[in-house]
Amino acid sequence: MSSGTFITFEGPDGAGKTTIIKLIAQELNNVLLTREPGGIEIAEQIRRVILDKGNTAMDSRTEALLYAAARRQHLIEKVKPALDKGRVVLCDRFVDSSLAYQGYARGLGMDEVFTINQFAIEDFMPELTIYFDIEPEVGLKRINKNKGREINRLDLEDLDFHKKVREGYHLLMERFPHRIVRIDASGTVDEVFQKTMQLVEAKLAEKKPSI
Repeated sequence: MSSGTFITFEGPDGAGKTTIIKLIAQELNNVLLTREPGGIEIAEQIRRVILDKGNTAMDSRTEALLYAAARRQHLIEKVKPALDKGRVVLCDRFVDSSLAYQGYARGLGMDEVFTINQFAIEDFMPELTIYFDIEPEVGLKRINKNKGREINRLDLEDLDFHKKVREGYHLLMERFPHRIVRIDASGTVDEVFQKTMQLVEAKLAEKKPSI
């Protein structure tokens, strides 16, 4: 078992998690901030294929498999080595994204997509997952207002798709209640940051050796 701590952050598009994660990383020592899909060159190349707005013909199973492939490479090349060195790894999305987006919203089945990912991650899961919850309408408005944000193929899906993504995340909270913690992401950046920081600090405190 590694001596590091693996914490992932999830949420629908426009929930603001990427902003919060960066703020969290600034407050911690010996931290690695990374993202999925991406984080290392091979996975970033796969990311470009997945999210390219021109790839409208991409089959849902192809999409799920590409995410799993990027996840595998990212995990063995970047995440696990950092954890083995005792670092705190903060990851913007992990397997729960595939379960919510491809498993539930795309209709492939959560169990089926989880099976694909179990092969990729070998049952390796986060110690804590913080889920930023927000109404899809609010999240999409935030995306449209943020001129500097990358607009990708999934952002262009209709409102019903994004509603299903949120439903998927809520099912995951029921399925993994001891790992996934919900945060209301509709508040101000500072409010969400403070709540998130409390959860992260509590998790890190659990791992400190008692004196």
